[in-house]
Amino acid sequence: MPMRKQDSARSHGRAEEFGHQQVAPLSAAIEVDARGYITAWGPDAARLLGYQPGDMLGHPVLDLLAGELPASARSYLRAQPGDGWSGPIKARHQGGHRVQLAVQAHPLTDARGGMRWLVVAGTAAEARPGRPGPEPGAPGWPEEELSEEERLLENWTLAQMPIPVAIYNTRARLVGANVAMTHLMGQSVAQMRGLRLREMDSRPIVQEIDLLQEQVIRTGEAIRHEGFDPLSDEPSKPAWAVYLIPVKDAMGVVRGLSAVVFDYTEQHRARRRLTIVNEASVRIGTTLDVSRTAQELADVAVDRFADFVTVDLLDAIYHGQEPMVSPASRAVDFRRIAQQSVLEDCPEASLVAGGADSWPEYSPPAKALAAGRGVRHSTRDEEIRRWTREVPRRGESVHRYGIHSVMAVPLIARGTTLGVAMFYRHRTRDPFDDDDLLLAEEITARAAVCVDNARRYTRERAVSLAIQRSMLPRTGMRQMAASIASRYLPARTAAGVGGDWFDVIRLSGARIALVVGDVVGHGVHAVATMGRLRTAVRTLADIGLPPDELLTHLDDLVLRLDEEEFHTGETEPRTGETEPRPQTGDLVAEERKESTGELGATCLYGVYDPITRTASFASAGHPAPVVVTPGGAVTLPRVPPGPPLGVGGLPFETVDMELPENSTLVLYTDGLLRSAARDPDEGLALLCRALTEPGESAEQMCQSVLDVLTPERGSDDIALLIARTRTLDAASVATRDVPATAATVAEARRWTSRQLTAWGLEEAIFTTELVVSELVTNAIRHASSPIQLRLIHDAGLICEVSDASSTAPHMRRARSFDEGGRGLLLVAQLTQRWGTRQTPHGKVIWAEQSLPPSRENGALSFSA
Repeated sequence: MPMRKQDSARSHGRAEEFGHQQVAPLSAAIEVDARGYITAWGPDAARLLGYQPGDMLGHPVLDLLAGELPASARSYLRAQPGDGWSGPIKARHQGGHRVQLAVQAHPLTDARGGMRWLVVAGTAAEARPGRPGPEPGAPGWPEEELSEEERLLENWTLAQMPIPVAIYNTRARLVGANVAMTHLMGQSVAQMRGLRLREMDSRPIVQEIDLLQEQVIRTGEAIRHEGFDPLSDEPSKPAWAVYLIPVKDAMGVVRGLSAVVFDYTEQHRARRRLTIVNEASVRIGTTLDVSRTAQELADVAVDRFADFVTVDLLDAIYHGQEPMVSPASRAVDFRRIAQQSVLEDCPEASLVAGGADSWPEYSPPAKALAAGRGVRHSTRDEEIRRWTREVPRRGESVHRYGIHSVMAVPLIARGTTLGVAMFYRHRTRDPFDDDDLLLAEEITARAAVCVDNARRYTRERAVSLAIQRSMLPRTGMRQMAASIASRYLPARTAAGVGGDWFDVIRLSGARIALVVGDVVGHGVHAVATMGRLRTAVRTLADIGLPPDELLTHLDDLVLRLDEEEFHTGETEPRTGETEPRPQTGDLVAEERKESTGELGATCLYGVYDPITRTASFASAGHPAPVVVTPGGAVTLPRVPPGPPLGVGGLPFETVDMELPENSTLVLYTDGLLRSAARDPDEGLALLCRALTEPGESAEQMCQSVLDVLTPERGSDDIALLIARTRTLDAASVATRDVPATAATVAEARRWTSRQLTAWGLEEAIFTTELVVSELVTNAIRHASSPIQLRLIHDAGLICEVSDASSTAPHMRRARSFDEGGRGLLLVAQLTQRWGTRQTPHGKVIWAEQSLPPSRENGALSFSA
């Protein structure tokens, strides 16, 4: 440290005590070339500044300066050198302190005409005669007088700075350091001065910084370096940030470097915590599967800060129920759904994944549930010791693997307690601390929301599937028109179950209706809309509307539903809309669309008549059917797509086609063709190739199509309906024209009796005669000619009477003394079902009777 003025006077006084004799000051001669590099350095220079010749030869002479070059010297160097320059200069001694020198610089010219400099430097130091003077920096060496401002800047500020700071010269040797740096290094300035960093400390982090110092001196660019002290005994290793900053003169020449050290352990922990939390937000919740989400929590924790992790759900939650209000007031039943360890196969676990057990009320997990927050323990704590004693396998695991620290954190989301995550350490030497508990609580809270999303999604999906499957056709429908096979595959995406549906409807006259539709959107709302449309289609089909008229009525229904949904949404939220639901990007868009009341759907409706072998189709924005002939030829009939349902104001068109017997009709939703790897056109080409096996049954064909087009489950629902057509031969259909006279009623009964006898249905003669008598009588009395009677024998016995009137009959209640009005009531009582349908030339009244199984004409079964 520089001495104060009174200290300097006392030093001078002590010199006088040694005989009051004045001696010549120390001086030295130095040779410098034209570039400013030292070419000669003698013993006098070594005594003056402490540097040996090997330290200085070939180095810039400006490295000796301890401050700026005087302005007069800079001006002299810029001008034409004359007789020389002289003046005071502050130099840096090898010991680190500054020395005030009186310097004379004389320009010289060598034999080759090159310029050199002879620099003579001297001090004002005193020594007694006959004895060498004190070494520079030794006691008694007079230092320059400093002003108060210089002391503030150069001494007091650096010394009292709480941040470790050190100064190094251009050879990376320490020149000076403050007190904080000496505490950090564990050495005094006197011990470190003149040494390189690698000579002070052998730790790897120190060796690395030493190399970086050389880089800073060489490049003149500052470096920030972060590292840890691997030899520290602290439980959490301290983290250091070292700033190596070059020190340059006014000309930009590097004169040394400064090292500033910051302890950023807390910042590092905070950044580490944020990194883990961010990683958890990315890795946890990638699926809407409860078990998978819990496993992702365990994986993240083990990868980052725990050695063994278990995730347990309350048993009620596991079974899809709501938990008890106070789960920790007694032993709590739970189910293990995930666990992970740094050791293979989780040997520390006392319970296998999927196993059930219970927590006693005093156990850490039960206490965490009761407190609603995380708790941490040492395995030496009484609670842990009691808990492990009760389950020998758990106690054995603690002892064998050296488990020493435990945390229990409840999984709570939206006010619902779902379970507990347990974190253990055995391989990691440090116990869990408060930072670890905070981190565990944060990632567990995020995981709890994901688990709750998955739980809600699973519940909603189960409800949607239950509703949807309840609306799909049932097995065992008896009809002769076609053999049917179908598949429905719900998408496994976050969007939930969609609104795809298909249906097969028995119509009068042994016909069947084939329906495939797709409601825009996913989830319970889409399934509910699908159910309303399916019901409407069945109702409209039952009255015998042709395909184009049926779709027109269905379009009107969707428009009304859309309007009702919109007005309902303005005043009252849809049930469950306020609850958080799992959403991805597509689902968010769909939910936003649904909330505005927009409904949309596509539908393909067709009717197949096995008597005429005619199929009639109309489409509302839905893909047309694919037809496969008995020989295996695949054709794509041109069915105008028409507008989707809900557009309104645009017509639909019916297309009729005659099919050979055993032709195959393939109806599907667009999810069958679409995938991430192909466009719909490529999917249609694959579908056609998959349908070229004519020998396959409808069931086999259905499976073949799915094997080819859906090796992996797509992002949309898939509905597939395949119907292999049949034809009722002429022997199963009998037709008779009926003149509009009273005598023809008796003749119609006799003809019916003969026909049923020919079919071997004698037991049905009495009932059928009564039905024929009533229907023919009504047609003669209330309709117009031509009148026709037709009997059809397929899975049942159908009686049809057609006439030229479009007026539909209806049942009415006849009074006791009325002569008529009981005919249709009698028909309804005698038959399984009856109805009427409109035709282009009038109407048909029909009635169907069921037959004993032994009399059925080979009824086919329907499988879904």
